Parts: sequence; C-alpha cells; structure tokens
Amino acid sequence: MPRTFDLRAESPSSVEQFRSAFGDEAYWRARLAAMDNGQLDSLDVDGDGAVNVRTTFKLLRAGLPKVVNQLRLGDLQMVHDETWSRIDGGRVRGEVNVEVSGFPLSARGAGSLAAITAGTQLTYTATVSVKVPLIGGAIEGFIGGQLSSWIREISAFTTEWIDEHGDLPD
Repeated sequence: MPRTFDLRAESPSSVEQFRSAFGDEAYWRARLAAMDNGQLDSLDVDGDGAVNVRTTFKLLRAGLPKVVNQLRLGDLQMVHDETWSRIDGGRVRGEVNVEVSGFPLSARGAGSLAAITAGTQLTYTATVSVKVPLIGGAIEGFIGGQLSSWIREISAFTTEWIDEHGDLPD
C-alpha cells in the first residue's frame, strides 16, 4: 500500500533564485556531482521559464537497505523527472516522478516553492509505492526517511549554489 510523506525545508534565497537555479545546467551538473552517482539526461527551459529535467541515478547495491539486497537484484537505476513552473502569487509548482528499472518501486510528488518572510519554503508531498509482498511497507518507510534528509540536502545545496553564483535574479 503506497505511503505518503510531507516534507519541508526553508532557505534564505528567493523563490525566483531557486527556480532560476533549477533551470541552470551548471547547477544540475554541480548538484549531481555532489551526489556522486547521478547523470543529467535532459534539461529544457521553455519561454515561460518552466523547467523540465530528467536525471538518472545508479542505486548501488552497497547503499541499499538489507531487505532490498535480499531480493538479489544487483545495482538498480532510478530515473527522476522533474517539472517546475511558475504559478500565481510568485509561487512555483513542481511535479516529480520516479521509476526504478527492474524493481517495482515508483514515487510521485508535488512540490512548491513559496515566499516566506525569511526567504523560500520548499515543500513536497511524495507518495512512494513498492509492490513487493510482505516487505514493501518496510522499503517505503526506509525511502520516506531518506526523502526527509534529501529535501534538506537539496535546499542546503541550492542555497549554497545560489550564494556562490550571485548573478541569479531576486
């Protein structure tokens, strides 16, 4: 049964700086290099500033939870699609879809970037589904814990990247 997780992080950077970073190839290359296992497959920014990005990650067996390794799957690949679009009130909406080849795991999420007094609040509602009898719930719980750390890491990385590339719009 799928599990839903609500995630949140804050940054002193502006919503527009975040959206601009998400549309910058150098940002993605730096972010993926920091994560050590991802590759940028595509990045498109349309005339309205909507960002569409696809990344692929190698999920190395050594980094997977023991319960997944018991399935003897070997290394896996995760394809991650994100779209970020401006919406009313200076907010940005995100949609995230994740598929893992060779494993019955999928995740979908809705994100938002909204202005707060001290900068930006990044929020996600993510639904994770692992269709493996008996152990699917344990894997979903593990992923939920990882997502919580991941959202804070993305916010911190993006804030630092924006600080280092001060020419982004406010």
